[in-house]
Amino acid sequence: MRLAIVGGALQGMEAAYLSERAGYETVVIDRKPYAPALALADEVHVTDPVKDPDKAMRIFSDCDAVIPACEELDLLKMLDSSLRGTEIPLLFDMKSYEISCSKERSNILMEKAGVPLPRPWPECGFPVIVKPSCQSGSIGVTAARNEAERQAGLRKVADLNDVPIVQEFVSGRSISIEAIGNGDKARAFVTTEVVLDRKYDCKMVRCNPDIITAEEDSMFRDVCRKTAELMHLNALMDMEAIDTPKGLRVLEIDARIPSQTPAAIEAGSGINLLKELVDCAMGKVSSGKDSRRAGVYEHYVFRDGVLSTSGEKEFGHIRDPRICEGLFGSDRMITDYEPGKTEWHATVITEGHDEADADRKRLAVRERMISESGAKIFDDGSPEMV
Repeated sequence: MRLAIVGGALQGMEAAYLSERAGYETVVIDRKPYAPALALADEVHVTDPVKDPDKAMRIFSDCDAVIPACEELDLLKMLDSSLRGTEIPLLFDMKSYEISCSKERSNILMEKAGVPLPRPWPECGFPVIVKPSCQSGSIGVTAARNEAERQAGLRKVADLNDVPIVQEFVSGRSISIEAIGNGDKARAFVTTEVVLDRKYDCKMVRCNPDIITAEEDSMFRDVCRKTAELMHLNALMDMEAIDTPKGLRVLEIDARIPSQTPAAIEAGSGINLLKELVDCAMGKVSSGKDSRRAGVYEHYVFRDGVLSTSGEKEFGHIRDPRICEGLFGSDRMITDYEPGKTEWHATVITEGHDEADADRKRLAVRERMISESGAKIFDDGSPEMV
């Protein structure tokens, strides 16, 4: 299998890592010559497919499938229009992505699927979250404790020329699940926990059978599958939720390859979502079975004598990463570490027969990194609790 990955940043690194784990030959395309995923590829092309679609199509014609690992709408539309109707599978569903990009549209869909959503305003009362329907990340998001703050949040959304979504504020652990569909039927896979740093960026993903209760897990899989099938998903999506004291509350869906959870899933369950996606596109029956082990995926940065856990955004700037097995005692590591470097990054992947075993290995790797790097301080990067 020769796979073209369009996009060399965080999602591209994830796709390249999973491609290597699946034994695929990887072709990475990005317009930036220093995009980190280029260093993980078997073949590299520095080009902009939007500006030179003919060149891109020549590259794609020598590949078995193409996956976008990007969010630029013009690029996604170009890939969709250029590859639709060809014999080259595009591992992406533009229609589902457009639904997932609108919180207004996706909430309507999830309501039909019986998904437990945060209560809407004014039913919920304060505090609330005011967010724009069609923005990603935390752009335009306001936490409001009173009417004045809610009105300020509405003005912020109006300034973005977007539709406001006002829902109850929910707190708890962040969890996620992925689904793959063929346009008719879908399969939901494995639940993960997403752990945030103090900037509320993902610093770690855990995968094991005990993330939530068996009853909650069954429900989460079911509503994820139903949502994917109502959407006629013909690719991959993830569903993000908060595990609150009153049960799960789903925040959003995103119909594209995520940038971290799939690697944790591969470590903890043995299921390679990229391989599952390729097999689905080729009409093959899913062969991935959950090994029900445990895996942890955690980011670190060493800088100025300080080793700290880090959010994923730090890794958009990494240069020449490589995949290492056994470094500092890890199972695998994606890193630009070299002995003597004063600044380096590492994504540490550890596996275990259960959560405690995977955590024991994770902490042992951390201790070796502190010791062997000569770090004077360790900072775990956790949010300051209020």
